[in-house]
Amino acid sequence: MAFDASPTELQFHPPPLVSVSSPSPSHYFSPGRHFYVAVDKIHFKMETLVDLLGVTGQRPNLPIAVCCSSRDELDALCSVVSNLSYISLSILYSDLSESERGRILGEFRQKAIEWNQNISHPSNTIENENSEQKSNMIVVTDACLPIVASGEQPILARILINFELPTKKETYLRRMSTCLEADGIVINMVVGGEVVTLKSLEESLGFIIAEMPINIFDIL
Repeated sequence: MAFDASPTELQFHPPPLVSVSSPSPSHYFSPGRHFYVAVDKIHFKMETLVDLLGVTGQRPNLPIAVCCSSRDELDALCSVVSNLSYISLSILYSDLSESERGRILGEFRQKAIEWNQNISHPSNTIENENSEQKSNMIVVTDACLPIVASGEQPILARILINFELPTKKETYLRRMSTCLEADGIVINMVVGGEVVTLKSLEESLGFIIAEMPINIFDIL
């Protein structure tokens, strides 16, 4: 599964897995900002993620959250991503101390706030691009998501990548509410056999999850 990793285009070559129509209204964030990337076979998933990060990573300081369902998936993903020179990686493990967990969440959230503020002031963005060229990425399992009820704040990523497609609406919405800023983008990685799950999520959420556009920078 190949992407065209030019600065302005991200091309996924196979045909879309699902039809695309106009999104329906929703109470949860912007329904038109939910996308999927199709992956033929599960063993191509990591390679596809790296290709995707190779393009989004060209956006300096871009805050990205990646959600996994299990510790094994988190470990495998971080083993690969830690070798990418254009990604500054943070990891939320279940066995972190409370103070270390708070530090990681706080630092990533602060970087996300700064990025969102800089987007509103292009002159600041140009200055920061000269000083820091890495995207900021945090990887977390469902068990380690910020606990808002306990006072932890959402981490406000610009992009949320569901490395493993949630099977339940509640999981999808919890990932969004704890990881994503209000106008953020969700990218779901969908293996061929998960089309039924994707359609079921669309029905329960009340909006269409569209194929990711060729020019990803148009949606950032």
